Amino acid sequence: MEQLSITGQKGISLGAIASQASRATDMMTQVRSAMLSPTSRKTAPTFNLSQLASMLDIEKGPLSHRMNKGDLPSGHLNAAGTRREFTLAEARTWIREYRKERLRPTGAEAVTISIGNFKGGVGKTTTAMTLAQGLTLLGHKVLVIDTDPQGSLTTLFGKLPDAEVTEQDTILPLVLGQEDSIRYAIRPTYWDGIDLVAAAPSLFGAEFALPSRQTQEPEFEFWNVLHYGIDDVRPDYDVIVIDTPPSLSYTTINAFMASNGIVMPLPPNALDFASAAQFWSIFSDLTDELLTRRGLDKEFDFLHILLSRVDSADVTANIVRQWIQTTYAEKVLPVEIPKTAVTATASAEFGTVYDVERYDGNAKTFKRARDAYDLFVSYVETSIQSVWRKQVPSAALSPLTSSIPLRTRKSK
Repeated sequence: MEQLSITGQKGISLGAIASQASRATDMMTQVRSAMLSPTSRKTAPTFNLSQLASMLDIEKGPLSHRMNKGDLPSGHLNAAGTRREFTLAEARTWIREYRKERLRPTGAEAVTISIGNFKGGVGKTTTAMTLAQGLTLLGHKVLVIDTDPQGSLTTLFGKLPDAEVTEQDTILPLVLGQEDSIRYAIRPTYWDGIDLVAAAPSLFGAEFALPSRQTQEPEFEFWNVLHYGIDDVRPDYDVIVIDTPPSLSYTTINAFMASNGIVMPLPPNALDFASAAQFWSIFSDLTDELLTRRGLDKEFDFLHILLSRVDSADVTANIVRQWIQTTYAEKVLPVEIPKTAVTATASAEFGTVYDVERYDGNAKTFKRARDAYDLFVSYVETSIQSVWRKQVPSAALSPLTSSIPLRTRKSK
């Protein structure tokens, strides 16, 4: 039988791979420029009067009347002079005023949440991004930390990890012991209310640096580097969201150990279910070795399983959904993130459903996707408020159920 070969493929040297990497980076720059034109930088959405009223859970009439007081932003007329619009920063000022009884109470500090899974392609990075964006639309201030050397979350913020992120923008100096606080790496983003600690390929060095320091420094605890590193900034934020690599790496362990809670996106797919089971088994073995045998302990305030990328056409999804429900019981959030054309389109444009100002497709499809993310964010907010109540038992927060569901702004 004649042996098949791929035409044009010869021996590939390391130099050829470097050249290929350079071409790939150049193409990413071109793609991003096209997707984010005309400024090559992402911009946050604006909101009209009806959308702002919906976000505040009030009618347009009372909102217009409230504007007459002049103590909150009045927005601006659009270019055509046909409607009043509000920037994200202006909208968040209104939201924080109307939801002040549900925000972080005095004396409480940031609740840290890690997004983790063994596998890629389960919606992990999108979950981290939408959670951060959604929480800001509820009035919270969020710090996002990207610990994945691939930098997918960093890319969603409009920054190319290979070309635009330096080592000082990442957690690597913290890992190397050159810094004690994460503050040096915090940068503002295009999205009001979200600051970012970015990631870059150089972050792969953490997987060598952490075990090396562990062997050289007897008192060193590699799993607590990020935990201690964010202590300095916990009072500055309401929530810290950490996106982790698609593996149980040294940085993933650091993220989990620094967190109050964990969110695992999990598609109702047999292979993803099996991978998740392995994830928890290995994590349990590691924590037993690192903590339990040393007489230490770690308690999480919550663990949420989020059914993600749910394909309504997948006939096996119902079966796997039952496996997930039986296995994780009350940890499974009562909301599913659908696999839709909306999320695919937004992802292709380096965005999420929260970045979409005008959706040209089916309005019902957009609303279904947006409603799902809103509901997910609302449920996580109740868990955040529960942590704050533990931190400040006397805190006078509004009832936890008051934020479920979040009213969805209408598509333009």
